[in-house]
Amino acid sequence: MMTSVLSTMAGDSPAEKLINSSRTLVIGHRGFSQIAPENTLPSFKLAKTAGADMVELDYYHSKDGELVVMHDGTLDRTTDAVAKWGGGKIPVGSKTLAELKALDAGKWFDPQFAGTTVPTLNEALDLIQDGNVTLIERKAGDAATCVKLLKSRALVNKVVVQSFDWSYLADFHALEPDQVLGALGPSGTRDGKKLTDAEKVLSKEWIDQALKSGVRAVGWNNQVTKEAVDYAHSKGLKVWVYTINDQPEANRLMDLGVDGIMSDLPGDLAPA
Repeated sequence: MMTSVLSTMAGDSPAEKLINSSRTLVIGHRGFSQIAPENTLPSFKLAKTAGADMVELDYYHSKDGELVVMHDGTLDRTTDAVAKWGGGKIPVGSKTLAELKALDAGKWFDPQFAGTTVPTLNEALDLIQDGNVTLIERKAGDAATCVKLLKSRALVNKVVVQSFDWSYLADFHALEPDQVLGALGPSGTRDGKKLTDAEKVLSKEWIDQALKSGVRAVGWNNQVTKEAVDYAHSKGLKVWVYTINDQPEANRLMDLGVDGIMSDLPGDLAPA
């Protein structure tokens, strides 16, 4: 009886509802990053307001072990770190949370966003999970730290976690098998060899490999085929595609049967 109850509860979770949705999901890529500075609270808020089904973000670990939201491994592009500290190619992980919080993460995008700070993952979750679902992409760090954070906040399966590092996903699945996970691809290399464009196309081989990590979805670029999407569906996997910013391309992909579209303009795409 207990197993049955737990299974029902898991099936009713926000992540399970999204992964089982029969319609195409619209996912805000780094928030609504076409009209606000990516991976910031204003961007996440706008994606929610636009009606995105999920709000995607990326995280790294600060020097003192805090999970912070940032896409690049360095601070140069989306903050004033170079102006503040000089030099360049400053790694996110070389600075403490206090140092990162002293940066401006909005002025580079538009003066109206001056003073916007680098959010922690906790701050982003506070905002997004108030009525929406976070799609968390791990850029660096161990699985155990993210698992611990989600458990401490009772957010297991109230978010979705994805990564290009499929070993990380396997570790995460071993620690928390109920959590919905997504495998991102394609990788640029395989077995130390640089892949050709043809080798990067979503295929049965990629899908079978992803399944070994315990994932429920694959997130790919637009190098997908109907055959691959159908095969993924036959294996119980959803296919989400990134980063699509025009309706004709979104329509083409939806005609192939993809289950989700990640976009910098989530408010402008019409879901199927």
